[in-house]
Amino acid sequence: MATARKAPRMVAIWAVVVVVVAADLFGAAVARSASARHAVGKKQREFDYFALALQWPGTICASTRHCCAINGCCRSEPLQTFTIHGLWPDYDDGTWPACCRHTSFDMDKILPLKPTLEKYWPSLYCSSSSTCFSGKGPFWAHEWEKHGTCSSPVVKDELEYFTTALDLYFKYNVTEMLASGGIHVSNGKQYALTDVIDAIKCAFGASPQIVCKKGSVEELRLCFDKDLKPLDCLTTTATNENVSKKKYCPRYITLPTYDPIVHANSTREIITVESEVYGYLYTS
Repeated sequence: MATARKAPRMVAIWAVVVVVVAADLFGAAVARSASARHAVGKKQREFDYFALALQWPGTICASTRHCCAINGCCRSEPLQTFTIHGLWPDYDDGTWPACCRHTSFDMDKILPLKPTLEKYWPSLYCSSSSTCFSGKGPFWAHEWEKHGTCSSPVVKDELEYFTTALDLYFKYNVTEMLASGGIHVSNGKQYALTDVIDAIKCAFGASPQIVCKKGSVEELRLCFDKDLKPLDCLTTTATNENVSKKKYCPRYITLPTYDPIVHANSTREIITVESEVYGYLYTS
């Protein structure tokens, strides 16, 4: 069953989408790249389900070679919890809508959420992100314009998109789910992929999608129906032509940490983050 956390929960943003954990021991992932198949056009049908995509900083930040103010990898203390990538509306056939409404990102509309977004939904890169309508912009602009604009009628506007994603992120804390299953951050310890999947299924009540990079968890995705109830994510087999071999998850995987200073060894701008911000708390 889904985790019963009825304590104050954070108003949330929208998150993620498709990549896959196979039903067998290996698990595989469908690549969501610019070349991947997705539905874009003036008339796009309503989506079927949501995917909340969560990034593991220990895997992504290991490749950081320089720092900048917008890069969450450059904080003085390494991130040791999953952070949000996005909340993605998807179709059951493996495709997804994109850039649905010509509604450009407006930072002013989510300004009260900014401290929380910076902590739990940071960009893990220094470059700006491509957007549907604004050309280039922050990571949040990319997620809203590409995915958030396609999330109606469940999500009505930009603020609701981000608060919905945050809400799901805090209600279903993947880092805590894994810890409850005995799976912790470690640079040396390997965990069976099946144990990782089972830990999520036990706490969340549905199967996740997992993306790996060089044997480490890069991304984990939770799926939800339109009522925001846990839903089994789509899975695929290693023979599926859409599966990226680079994203395969082996039988045993790691959940590594990283050292911001070691990996940002050129131009260093290490960022000190203030104590945890829990704006927009409410009780259900």
